[in-house]
Amino acid sequence: MPTFAAIDIGSNSCRMKIAKVVAHHLKTVAEDREVTRLGASVFDSGLVSPEAMAQTLRALKRFQRAVQAHGVDQIRVVATSAMRDARNGAAFQAWVKAETGWNMEIISGLEEGRLIHLGVTGAEAGAAGRVLLLDLGGGSCEITLSEHKRIKETVSMPLGAVRLTEGFLSTDPAPKDGLKRMRQWIGREIRRAHRRIQPGKVPLVIATSGTAAALSDAYAAGVRLNNGQSARAGLRGRGETPAMVPTRSVRKLATALSKMSLPEREAVPGIGPRRAEIIVAGAEVYAELLESFGLAGFRYSPLGLRDGILAQMLAEQDARANTHAEFEFERWQSVLATAKRYGVDPKQAEPVRTHVLQLFRELQSLHQLKPEYESWLSAAAFLRDTGKFINHQGHHRHTQYIISSTEIYGFTQLQRTLVSAIARYQGKSRPQPDDRALRNIPAEEHKNVHRAVVLLRLAVALNQDRASDVLRVAVKVYPKRVYFEVRPGRTGAELELWSLRKEAGYFREVFGRELLATLA
Repeated sequence: MPTFAAIDIGSNSCRMKIAKVVAHHLKTVAEDREVTRLGASVFDSGLVSPEAMAQTLRALKRFQRAVQAHGVDQIRVVATSAMRDARNGAAFQAWVKAETGWNMEIISGLEEGRLIHLGVTGAEAGAAGRVLLLDLGGGSCEITLSEHKRIKETVSMPLGAVRLTEGFLSTDPAPKDGLKRMRQWIGREIRRAHRRIQPGKVPLVIATSGTAAALSDAYAAGVRLNNGQSARAGLRGRGETPAMVPTRSVRKLATALSKMSLPEREAVPGIGPRRAEIIVAGAEVYAELLESFGLAGFRYSPLGLRDGILAQMLAEQDARANTHAEFEFERWQSVLATAKRYGVDPKQAEPVRTHVLQLFRELQSLHQLKPEYESWLSAAAFLRDTGKFINHQGHHRHTQYIISSTEIYGFTQLQRTLVSAIARYQGKSRPQPDDRALRNIPAEEHKNVHRAVVLLRLAVALNQDRASDVLRVAVKVYPKRVYFEVRPGRTGAELELWSLRKEAGYFREVFGRELLATLA
């Protein structure tokens, strides 16, 4: 069974989780975390400091030893808010690559929210109905409204605990003027979020990450001290469901913490030394969020971004996993939404997609592409004309730009780049190693891109403006040649045969076999 690893390089801390696939489910075998404050210097100067880089790399190298010890088969390393803002983010990416061999992927706030949603709803009890997810990290805060495990809306706001602490709380205890300005800033950002997300009455609010854990534990400790109860929200990890933390209690905690000195905050149960430095800002965000949206409170979940990354890796690799069908549905809905946004006619796109999927399956012994290329080809076929939204002239170049730079849920940046490259070469040009479209694709994938491009070009050749008269084709593979037997439609198939024969030279160059097209 494969073993996956997910690493989250956040603005406040780096986290790792390793999970093994057992009976189509994930079983955690190792976890690690280190506070590195990567975002502290970014939110002040716009640059990651050398010290923060070095500390983060030390944590990553420790994670790497664990990854090697557990024989991990696939790893995904993502960075969030601090890296989105850092002007020297590319330099740090290069350093991580040089020291560990890992490709650090900088994901958007919306992708971060989607992955958190996938991780939480896939395993959290009670998350199948209408749920509001709150994730407050070091640099940003994501709010996601979910219904029946599907995202209705996601908003990312620059309200991270490290970001706000660096920007407004320069002394300890928190200065009154800084608190006032910070509360105004938080209120303004949340009012903007109201334009996009209006949850109304939701039966369940789930909060993730360190600030929510600290507030949940502090609240539970207060309950025990007041009435002798021993129930504690910090029992996560023993299979217990944490109690809800009421909004009024969050506000009381936020007010109390803002008046404490750092040593006093460190002494509060559940907070600890490093969290005490940023808990005032985090608590204020939660209090304002809960009050502004009229929510009764939140329940803490230890699940989060890492779990979503692992769930996506499982869904992509295992068709029998519970998350597979939901993941594929969500990803395809995002492709459809992108096509609609850029004016793609589905009646023209769907026949091309149908044919390229047929060719992928029937020519499997010839192209030998990895299974995931099937979904990438499907997306490329449907989105290949998005560039016409900008200009019909040179639209293939515009298509490549649109796909690679557009947020398409379920596709990593590298996957979007691959899809964009496949869709790019549907005109006269062919992929060249130094092309812009291939620049961010590993060299070992260039041969596969060529093969995928040929398959899509053949599917396009079979669809010369035939939305209402789609041709059927039979494919026969022989040691030295491949036959396409095309069944004519109502208006014949001469144009399609001519188009297929035009691709014979490229087909021979890539696959080393003759391509022959005849009428059935």
